[in-house]
Amino acid sequence: MEQIEKALLTLNYRLTSRALNLWKGDESRASHHKTYDGFYDILDPATIKGLHDSGTWTRHRQRVFHTLLGHYLQYHISPYENELFTWMKGSAAHVAGEKIYFKDILSWCQKRSDSTKRRIIERETAILCKFLKPFSLGVWEFLLKLLADEFGYKDYAAYCRDKKQMDYEAYVPEVEEMLRQTDTLYFEAMEAWAQRSLGMPLRELNRFDAIYLLGLGEFDHLFPDQIPLSDHLYFFNHWGIEVKNIPGLCLDMSPSSRKGAQAMSFALRIPGEIHLVMNPQGGWIDLETLFHEMGHALGHAFTSSELSSAKKDFFTSNTLSETYAFLLQNMCFSPFFLERHLGLSSKQIDEVSFYKAIKDLSVFRRYVGKFLAEYQMFKENEIGNGEIYARVLEKHTGFSYRPETHLFDLVPEFYALDYVVSWMAEATMEKTLAQDLGQDWMFKPEAGKILKDWWWCGNRYELDEFFTVKGIGSIDYGDIVDRWRNKILGDKGNANRSPANGNVVIPGSV
Repeated sequence: MEQIEKALLTLNYRLTSRALNLWKGDESRASHHKTYDGFYDILDPATIKGLHDSGTWTRHRQRVFHTLLGHYLQYHISPYENELFTWMKGSAAHVAGEKIYFKDILSWCQKRSDSTKRRIIERETAILCKFLKPFSLGVWEFLLKLLADEFGYKDYAAYCRDKKQMDYEAYVPEVEEMLRQTDTLYFEAMEAWAQRSLGMPLRELNRFDAIYLLGLGEFDHLFPDQIPLSDHLYFFNHWGIEVKNIPGLCLDMSPSSRKGAQAMSFALRIPGEIHLVMNPQGGWIDLETLFHEMGHALGHAFTSSELSSAKKDFFTSNTLSETYAFLLQNMCFSPFFLERHLGLSSKQIDEVSFYKAIKDLSVFRRYVGKFLAEYQMFKENEIGNGEIYARVLEKHTGFSYRPETHLFDLVPEFYALDYVVSWMAEATMEKTLAQDLGQDWMFKPEAGKILKDWWWCGNRYELDEFFTVKGIGSIDYGDIVDRWRNKILGDKGNANRSPANGNVVIPGSV
């Protein structure tokens, strides 16, 4: 066991380093061949099954087993992934004389598109995804066959349940109830936003229109861009944290055409080497992205180095780290932060907070929709059926989705549900901090002490266990629903209601 754990630490480092280099666009140092050199003896089904079957089945053994199994799967599917990525790298949409590569579509929609161009890119990406589908589907089919033939998992959900200890079937009715509870709130607010911003009804908008709206680019004129993005890191001095002096924390925040557009954090060694890579686009999306990724990075950087590998490196679920990420992401849109840190007026705060709440509700419903669609696809052995994905996502977000694109919106291991659970947990965590320290808790030194204490535990506990140990209580989805209602409808759900019918009133529309 000790030898396997040492090997896994090395493999984790190599694989994460490769991912980091690829994300930074430095492919010259991103060799998959070297990743597994010297470790082929443990990448063997008999070795992995022996680890599972010998000894007492503890959390420690479960985490080591799934870390090793994960490397085995990655090693064997990599040739298929490499073929897919090679084709994707050169694939681009052509819009009004502009060539837009896959990795840049998100930022392009947010910052450089208009309604006409977004309809062109919808058609272009559907054609590209249809061409690339056999390569992507091949990766998934080979992975599912490996899990079934070599390790006896009856389906993909069984594998994910065994790894993450999540009862996916039980989550289905719970998240469906959240959708029902927020249907009216969401569709009234999003319909009004679509009409005001784009002059079109929601039923005529597609997922690329959603990317534009939810990027909040139309409110970038309110963002104090005279402040360099890196200067926002001085905020953490309120918690006694000098970000630029944290040992092992490496920040790459310079713009580059080679980088991926999406920000990512990479934990090569916890807590000794953490990288945050960001490709700034300007405006609110940068602030939100920076603070989300800092939630991951600080959580890893302040983890106790005395914890065993199984308690800090070999975690099988990322929900606790995502909870920290959502906590900091939501914090930077709180009224106190917008006023004290960014200097916005009361009117500006109301406008930004209102649309940010609609955005969050929309993104949350998209995550739920993705989970429900993916769970149904795998359960019915219909991984290649994009109609399920397109139907479910349109039903719950109002934006149309093309079935040809579903495999390129699919994240492994039902990660969409990890986001859903983490976001619910964040709302409960934030409520606890506000009750204990006040609504302006983020400016209190005591908040830093509490968070450092939480981060010190690393990944020792699973999410619900962590909440119990730290006295936060049970994760209550009512907390996040209440947040949306209060921000969209006003104080106690009444301030922004129309006296006639209770409909959402868009600021500035009356």
